Amino acid sequence: MRNRIEEKFLEFYEGWIFQLEQYLHQLIVAHNNYTNNTMSEMELRGMISKLTTHHKAYYTAKWAAIGEDVLAFFGPVWLNPLERSCFWLTGWKPSMAFRIVDRLRKSWRPTVVLEEAQVKKLEELRVKTRFDEEKIEREMERYQVAMADRKMVELAKLGCHIGGESAVVVEAAVKGLAMALEKMVKVADCARLKTLKGILDILSPPQCVEFLAAAAAFQVQLRRLGNARHHVTHSYGS
Repeated sequence: MRNRIEEKFLEFYEGWIFQLEQYLHQLIVAHNNYTNNTMSEMELRGMISKLTTHHKAYYTAKWAAIGEDVLAFFGPVWLNPLERSCFWLTGWKPSMAFRIVDRLRKSWRPTVVLEEAQVKKLEELRVKTRFDEEKIEREMERYQVAMADRKMVELAKLGCHIGGESAVVVEAAVKGLAMALEKMVKVADCARLKTLKGILDILSPPQCVEFLAAAAAFQVQLRRLGNARHHVTHSYGS
């Protein structure tokens, strides 16, 4: 049974992903219009701004929700199994963004090909991103060890059988771990946002539009395929 935070974020996310799909169509149109010289670079920048604002809105809502129930984001009811399988600390792995850029580079026309300076900056950002990921993963491992610590297990057993002061101790320990997890999620989200901003700062407006369209298409398709498979699985299981 879903709690209040899960229901609220489920409603938000469905609206957010629906709007992302609308923006995807607009990005495709913008790309085609720019290619046909019927849209200016200034208009492309406006489109890019809409997408970055949309992504920031997601994290604003997410951070408000994790303050109330961070554990809901480690088993999100608003995502299908396929979407969850691609998760890294409650979201997309920052280095995944570079794979999208790498795939796009193979199809880019000479007019939008990356310059040498851009390639160098992207590689520098890739290294920094990987460093951040490894640092976050080491910290997460430390928290996982703490959660499995013998004292925590003993506290959990104690909380199941004894009330009063013991229950208060257990509650405090669990609250401390929840706060640690919330911190880790926000650090991971900051790494995602920093990577996204870094790539957009390096790419030209036409390249940004193609990158954002590819990223949105991946997220939309992942949801469509995951929902379709989940529906089929449940149909056969019923």
